[in-house]
Amino acid sequence: MVWNIVLDFASAAPSVVKSIRQRDLLNTWLRLYARQQIAPAVWEYQPARLEEELSDLIYYTVDTSTPAPRLTIQSANTRISRAYGHTGKGVLLEEYLGPRLAPFVMPIYHECVARGLPVYSVADVDDIYGHIVAYERLLLPFQTDGNVCHVIASVKTFCEDGGFEIKNLMRGNDALPRPKLRALIDRELFHRAPGRIATAELVEFADQPAPGVANEIIELN
Repeated sequence: MVWNIVLDFASAAPSVVKSIRQRDLLNTWLRLYARQQIAPAVWEYQPARLEEELSDLIYYTVDTSTPAPRLTIQSANTRISRAYGHTGKGVLLEEYLGPRLAPFVMPIYHECVARGLPVYSVADVDDIYGHIVAYERLLLPFQTDGNVCHVIASVKTFCEDGGFEIKNLMRGNDALPRPKLRALIDRELFHRAPGRIATAELVEFADQPAPGVANEIIELN
């Protein structure tokens, strides 16, 4: 199915991602991406503390043989499935979302697949008690033979008021999610460990030299 809704995406650096856990997931992806400047294969992706994150991760396979990519859900019993009211393993994502949400959500996944880069989005939704909940979604693409064939979504929910009801969060009322941010992460696509000096970075020792002796510049390789 093709929708006429066109969504705008901001160009962003990895720092746009708020959640520390999502930043860790993104940094692992970036380390793999940096080798050849292409999305890695999904089986290479083994972030630290993966077991702790599985309840917030949704794995998809991607079929790009159709005009619009078709994503099939491969995860079951995730925490976010409670927000939609039921699990969706083996179901096309657009069918799982339904006609009300799909036109606003699917273009975010399509952007990730088309660009082969991470996409981050934030939207406000209301739980059944009227609490405003931030729905933060990080999409990571994975490729084989030049085609994106897997996507992993990390979904985090946050409420400034404290507790909220996640059950039927996405289907519990008639109000659509209110987008706050849609960003394609296409800048600063590298990960530098804190406290390290990058390869080939120039370091100048600025102590005052003895008369007639030039400052020394060393290139680290």
